[in-house]
Order: sequence, then C-alpha cells, then structure tokens
Amino acid sequence: MPSDKSIVHVIDDDEAVRQALAFQLGSAGIEVRTYESAVAFLQVAPTVHTGCIITDVRMPELSGIDLLQRMRELKHPVPVVVITAHGDIPLAVEAMRLGAVDFLEKPFEDEVLLASVRSALDRGDRDQRRQAERSNIEARLAALSNRERDVLKGLVAGHANKQIAYDLGISPRTIENYRANLMIKMQAGSLSDLVRMALIAGILDATES
Repeated sequence: MPSDKSIVHVIDDDEAVRQALAFQLGSAGIEVRTYESAVAFLQVAPTVHTGCIITDVRMPELSGIDLLQRMRELKHPVPVVVITAHGDIPLAVEAMRLGAVDFLEKPFEDEVLLASVRSALDRGDRDQRRQAERSNIEARLAALSNRERDVLKGLVAGHANKQIAYDLGISPRTIENYRANLMIKMQAGSLSDLVRMALIAGILDATES
C-alpha cells in the first residue's frame, strides 16, 4: 500500500477528468483521492500534510488560482500541479507565481503526468524532511542556556574562542567548556555541523544583521 506521502489529491469539477486521472495514477501504483471542487478539498486541507495536489485552473466557486491563494494564506505545505487548457497559459503562469510547482497543458500524455506528479511528490518529501530536521534543531536550541546560545552565535559568526571570551567578558577556558557542552546538546560532530544547523534555524542570518 502506498505511504501517505504518495497520495495525490485530484481537484476538478469534471467527473470524467477526475476518473481519468485517478485511473492513470492508480495504474502506476499511486493512491488518489478526488474532490469535485476546491471548496470540498479545503474542508479536509488541514488534515493533508503530505503528497501532492492536482487542480484544474478553471473551476466554479473557487478557481485553481483562488485555491493557491487560500493555501498560501494557510501556509499549506503540499506541492500543487495545475492543469490548464491552451488559452489558460497566462493563468497557469500566475499559478506558478503563487507557488504551483508545475502546470500541465491539455491534452497531456500519461508519461508527462506521471513525471510531473513524481517530481512534486519528491519535492514534498524533501520539504517534509527539511521541516522535520528544522524542528529537531529548534528543540535542541531550546535546551541551551542563554550563555550557551551566546557562545553558539559567536562560533557560527566565525569568531575564535579568545574573541568570544573577550566579547562576553569571560575566560577562554570557560568558552571551551561552553563549546563542549554545545557540541553535546546540539549533537554536532564538528563546527561545520553547528554552522549548518545555524543556517537551517536562521541563527547565522541573525548574527549577521
């Protein structure tokens, strides 16, 4: 059975299109859930955290553009692929500006659909892993004392122990102790690990501002 991350949510007001897409994707072993409108999808959107979305750009009530705008407001993380007719290319470009990862111009081949969907699923999976890593790093940062955080900022800013000690008004030996504690608490194997974590958590930017 496909994992949650491989579920594709198809949104189209045309039942024949929904069935065709569900069949094509299902034949490739991808689980599909279909919705007759963007409104119907938005009712369950808070429970959808993985996979990807395929939506027509032109629909009654809420269009694909409206859906993307709503998802941006909700900070919804799932990648969106937009289906468009030839005359809707400007709308498709607007959809890309609003965060859609791709658009498919009708009619499209099965291989084109599958390539786009798999790319969107891979992207969603990467984004989910990055978010999980960031959450783990933020949890480690929360366990640091104020002084340990000060030392961390000095280290990722490229300052030597003596400079950090001078800036903080404490001895270099004390800085070494704080640094050792940091490596343990942050689960870092090297200074480069600390810098990478700082970049992910946004600390490095904060030290440069």
